[in-house]
Amino acid sequence: MRSMRPYDPSGAQGRRFVIAVVLLTTLLAMPSSAIGNPAQLIGKVGFYLTDASDTFVDLAQRFDVGYVELRAANPDVDPWLPGEGRLITLPTMHLLPDAPHRGIVINIGELRLYFFPSNSASVTSYPIGIGQEGKNTPEGTTRIVDKRVKPTWIPPPSIRLEKPELPAAIPPGPDNPLGDYALYTGWSGYLIHGTNKPAGVGRRVSHGCIRLYPADIVELFRRVAVGTPVTVVNQAVKVGWVGNDLYLEVHPSLAQANQIEESGRFTPAAIDGLDGLVRAAAGAKADRVDWDRVLEIAKERSGIPERITR
Repeated sequence: MRSMRPYDPSGAQGRRFVIAVVLLTTLLAMPSSAIGNPAQLIGKVGFYLTDASDTFVDLAQRFDVGYVELRAANPDVDPWLPGEGRLITLPTMHLLPDAPHRGIVINIGELRLYFFPSNSASVTSYPIGIGQEGKNTPEGTTRIVDKRVKPTWIPPPSIRLEKPELPAAIPPGPDNPLGDYALYTGWSGYLIHGTNKPAGVGRRVSHGCIRLYPADIVELFRRVAVGTPVTVVNQAVKVGWVGNDLYLEVHPSLAQANQIEESGRFTPAAIDGLDGLVRAAAGAKADRVDWDRVLEIAKERSGIPERITR
C-alpha cells in the first residue's frame, strides 16, 4: 500500500488520528489469526482521514484500490467532496479467489488481479478495470504469449465501429490507451496493460481488456514471464477459513456497480446459491455460522471480508 500522508500529533490532524485509532481498535479490529494468512486471506483493512481537497479518484490511486470498491466500502461518503477529517475505510484485505493459486488469477467479480509467483509463497493483488456491459472480459484459462514495452495500439474492429475517426494505429505516447506496458494473452485482442486514464481502474469501462494503474503494471510486467498461466473467474462472493473462523466477502454485482457509479447506492438483491456456498465451506461446522450476519454482509456488499462464525 502506498504511504498515507504524514500527520502532526500536536495538531487537529493528530487528534483526529488518535480518535480514529481508538474507534478502530474498539469497533473494527480483526482477530490476529485473520491477518497475513497466505492460505486464505491477504492484507488488512486500512483507514485514512481526509484532507479537504481529497477525492475518491485521487485516493483510489494513492492507496492502490479500485474506485468502485472504495465507494462500496464507504457508501455514506461523497466521493467528490468527502470533506475534511472524514474517516475512510480502505478495502485492502481480500480473501483469495477459488481458483488455482498459480500465475495470474483475475477475478472480474471483484475487479482484482492476483499474482502467484512460482518461486514464492507471497501473493500480490492489484485493482483492475475490466470490460463494460456487453463487452465482457472472457472467463477461462489462457497464458501470457508476449510482453511489449511502449506498445502500439491497433484499434480492433469493434472499437473502430464506435469511433471510425481513429487512426489505423496509435503509437506509444500519452494518447495510447495501453499505457507503457502490455502483456498479451492467448485470447486475441485481450491484453493486460497500463492505461493513460487511471480513473478507469476499478471500474467496468474497457472493451474487455484488463487495465492496471501505471505503477502496478510496471511491477507486474517485471515479474511475469511469457508462458505464465492466466485464469479468469467471476466470483463476487468468496468464502474461506482463516484459522478457526469462516469469513465471507461480497462485492456488488455488475448492475449494482453501475448503480454505484451513478449514485453511490445500489438496489439490494438476493444472491443465488449463497446459502449452499456458505454451508459447503462451513462443512461440519455449519452450526457455528451466524446466518443473520451472512444476510447483513450480503445486503451491504462492502467488499470487505467479515467473520461469520460465532
